[in-house]
Amino acid sequence: MRILKLTAKTEAALLKARKTHDREAHRVAARIIADLQRRGDRALAEWSQKLDGTNIAEAGLWISKQEMATARTHVDRTFLRAAEVAAKNVRRVAEQQLPRQWRLSVQPGVTIRQIIRPLDSIGCYIPGGRFALLSTLVMTVVPAQVAGVPRIVAVCPRPNDALLAVADLLGVTQFARIGGAQAIAALAYGTERIAAVEKICGPGNRFVTAAKQIVGPDCAIDMAAGPTEAVLLADTGNAAWVAADLLAQAEHAPDAGSYLVTTSSAFAAKVQQEVSKQLRALPKTNPAQQSIRKTGAIILARSSKLACEFVNRFAPEHLSLPRNRPELLSKIRSSGTIFLGPYGAQPFGDYASGSNHVLPTGGWARRRGGLSTADFVKCITVQEINAAGARSLSSAVETLAQAEGLLAHARASEVRR
Repeated sequence: MRILKLTAKTEAALLKARKTHDREAHRVAARIIADLQRRGDRALAEWSQKLDGTNIAEAGLWISKQEMATARTHVDRTFLRAAEVAAKNVRRVAEQQLPRQWRLSVQPGVTIRQIIRPLDSIGCYIPGGRFALLSTLVMTVVPAQVAGVPRIVAVCPRPNDALLAVADLLGVTQFARIGGAQAIAALAYGTERIAAVEKICGPGNRFVTAAKQIVGPDCAIDMAAGPTEAVLLADTGNAAWVAADLLAQAEHAPDAGSYLVTTSSAFAAKVQQEVSKQLRALPKTNPAQQSIRKTGAIILARSSKLACEFVNRFAPEHLSLPRNRPELLSKIRSSGTIFLGPYGAQPFGDYASGSNHVLPTGGWARRRGGLSTADFVKCITVQEINAAGARSLSSAVETLAQAEGLLAHARASEVRR
């Protein structure tokens, strides 16, 4: 794992690497989306066969309730208990995140209320590359259920028994055996057998990300998730634990980003040695073997102030502060999620702490937080204005409307006096 001094040039290179527009992925995704819009289910079946090796005609587009229930009998009770713990914790956090209704008397005769209404339908994209990510099913379905979304559609190109068992545990009723850009297109625009949804959530590969960006103007998306990333900010601590955290993030994918930001050259050297040692214990096929060497880095800053400033500009998906230092936490403005203290390993958040693991990447944490129940509801304002309220507002409204040259606006107020 390379050690880099934090300079303007180093920072520019790190930030630029995350902003590369994937033209090839966009070109391929656009072609698939256009084909789905034109030919519907026929195109969906052909692309699923070509890209995922899934014969929808034989396997079935929709996974039946019976298939999910049967899959549940194929996994052991220990696994189901673990899934129950994760779902319970995610549900508790999601309930806390749900926006609240309120009522405010702005002035006599003028009352503003906020009411909460769920989206009518959402699509949950579950990656199915090396493994079907059952944890993502929990992270997307549970908040939508808490929000009260009546139609939740899950999709995954290659669901295994574990994923289907969790789907059954959660009470998922619509689960399609599709993935890739073709699944995003089907969810966004609909086909003969799949009704379009209002919003698509969940991470995916570069083609899924490109597809979500393309359909964005027509169908809401949670965020355009890029390669996963984690930053650990520490000058001291258990080097073995820090190295383990870096490798845990690195094994997500060959392009995953794992970074230690530190002001201590001695600690940097210790962590570098530990990473090399632990990397040798991982299988040669583990993605961490590639990502930790290609993308990962230990970044040596001249001061804690410069280190924190870099972290805020980088705005990582995951940030770990192994030392529980409130003064350091207070300086962090941008991160998808923060793990505080030496026991806060990132995998706890990936699976079972209750915090959502669908998080902004590529610097998007400067603009939004992670997926939450708020992503699945609409906050609607209700304005109650009586005669006294109309009279009290009329002078200000008519003056402002006339200043903008909107005479009909002013007239709508005048006729009520």
